[in-house]
Amino acid sequence: MESKKSLINWLGLLGIISFLSYLAAVVFSPLAYPGYDWKSQAVSDLSAVNAPSLSLWNQLSCLYGICGIICIMMVCVAVQGKLNKLLRIGIYFWAGMLWISTIGYTLFPLSESGGSGKAFQDIIHGYVVTTAVVLFSIISLVIIMFGGYRKKSIVSLATFASIALLLMFIGSIGWNAAPPAYVGIFQRFSNVVAANGFTMVLGIYLFRGAYHPLQGSKHYP
Repeated sequence: MESKKSLINWLGLLGIISFLSYLAAVVFSPLAYPGYDWKSQAVSDLSAVNAPSLSLWNQLSCLYGICGIICIMMVCVAVQGKLNKLLRIGIYFWAGMLWISTIGYTLFPLSESGGSGKAFQDIIHGYVVTTAVVLFSIISLVIIMFGGYRKKSIVSLATFASIALLLMFIGSIGWNAAPPAYVGIFQRFSNVVAANGFTMVLGIYLFRGAYHPLQGSKHYP
């Protein structure tokens, strides 16, 4: 019989809310941005300082950052003394990535939607924050893959990490190699599906109570 869920378990659902809030902003904010082409423009253009969609973006994404942070921190609490060391470290790196992303992109939004990116805050946004987010994401996913596949401790989570990492690489390659008319599509592989999707996965695992001690546990989803 499944044990009663604690408050921490229920807070895992915030990962789903965070994902849906971000998805809503990505899907519906272009309605307030005449001429925006999602196939060729980055998601961050929608929240640029001068973007006509900024107000709607802020409204739709208001639950994204706070729910994502609460969710991942509850995951960090839940895995204490559980899983294996590699998995815990990987999850901690993912938490670090979310903190960097939430704070960095809030402090340094693009100054101009679709602009040249030469302003100071654009440089911080595009190079410093993005580089840190990408590095933390890759390190986290690789460590989770090693920890999850190791002795088949929690293979399903490692599989999701593998899919997220693959989508990130597809997004990165497409962003740099695809024709300009389609780079926005590939950027969404990394932004929407991989990064925010994996946070949702971690939250769902938390809600289901899937972070068990290694010994004697066969309840991994």
